[in-house]
Amino acid sequence: MRRREEVIPEIQATRSLAHQIATALQQEIVQGTLSVAERLPSETEIAKRFNVSQPTVREALKILAAKKLVRSKRGPNGGVFVNAPSLTTASQMLQEMTTWFVGLGVFGLSEIVEARLFLGRTCVQLAAERATEEDLATIEATLEAFERADISDEEFCRLDVAFHHAIAQATGNNELRFIMLVVNDSLIPATNMISFRFRERGRVVALHADILEALRAGDSAAATAAFEELIAYQSSVYEKALAARQIDAAGKQESLCRGYPPTVGR
Repeated sequence: MRRREEVIPEIQATRSLAHQIATALQQEIVQGTLSVAERLPSETEIAKRFNVSQPTVREALKILAAKKLVRSKRGPNGGVFVNAPSLTTASQMLQEMTTWFVGLGVFGLSEIVEARLFLGRTCVQLAAERATEEDLATIEATLEAFERADISDEEFCRLDVAFHHAIAQATGNNELRFIMLVVNDSLIPATNMISFRFRERGRVVALHADILEALRAGDSAAATAAFEELIAYQSSVYEKALAARQIDAAGKQESLCRGYPPTVGR
């Protein structure tokens, strides 16, 4: 393999050596200096290059592995290799952070609704124009599973997410699909956890069926209208759930102030 002209980044005392080395190697991966599936130099070589100890190099490689940028392989042909980029892996990392923000209240209901409306409209419009028969079959199969009355709330939520993932896939736009993986995987489950007791499954399924019908007809205006109606309904249910929570919390606080234990299940 042709040797590269190595440029050794300046190591600064203000950051940990491991993080600085990880950052330098990450830049080489992102810029393509280190190619997908290429084996990284040995720990000894990396340590010599940056003038650090091998334990520091191991820590840097752990940082890269946590970001899913590299993987380890055992055996005679083993080592540390550059991972192929994955939309799913990247979205999972962002989804975990987004879910955390939703749980902490960093993202409010109005922001969630606005984001889903803005991005969802684009998805259904493009899907109405571009969806193939295979795309439509995938969406329809998800809807058929969605209609079953015997599935759990968790499975119902999973299928809700899968339905919108399938629409994003039908746009034919990988960048938009990636964004929607993050949006759908984090915002839909987060709101469902709060509102599932107040929704009507039949109503939710019917609204999804309206979207599919419009997509099959290639009618982007009808698909957008159906999607907007779905978001409006889900927003109203979410608001009811939040109001019930507030009433419940107020009731418990009142009981505590009066010296009575709060009523379970109020």
